[in-house]
Amino acid sequence: MNPAEQPPSTQDGNVLGGAAVPQPGPPQLPPQMFTTAAQLLDLTDKKLMLVLRDGRKLLGVLRTWDQFANLVLTETKERYYVEAPSPAGPPRKLFCDIPRGTFLVRGENVLLLGEIDLDRDDEDPPGYVEGPVEEVFEIQKRQESERKQSDKTKARKAGDFWGGELEGSGEVLF
Repeated sequence: MNPAEQPPSTQDGNVLGGAAVPQPGPPQLPPQMFTTAAQLLDLTDKKLMLVLRDGRKLLGVLRTWDQFANLVLTETKERYYVEAPSPAGPPRKLFCDIPRGTFLVRGENVLLLGEIDLDRDDEDPPGYVEGPVEEVFEIQKRQESERKQSDKTKARKAGDFWGGELEGSGEVLF
């Protein structure tokens, strides 16, 4: 008997007088399988550390985000890590935090992010000592300019070796 000839009460698979049998839906993925910005849901209103593509490190509380993983951080601090030369032995490892307030970070610029353990938040990073902001900032700027000069020299030598101009390749542009 074809479905059109069956009595109406049995056409949809129901037994006479019985309830409809639910059809199984598509399989559901466990929460750890999300590969989109939805993973940020668990991190909302938590303190995070972000490493950006240009090397900056930000600490702040994640307030909101969108489908492109653009992030809004409040109480944001930019953290610098430097090694200061020491005349009497190994270099001193210093860090400092510079308050930045509310920060909007474009999602494509986030290289790495992680939740901060609030129980250990007040401790200095292992192996580092908090230094004066002015000193750490000056050392950071000097090291950055030295790195840029070194990169330009390497690019020039590589361009000479390979017979072309490699200006701007691998350089972070703002």
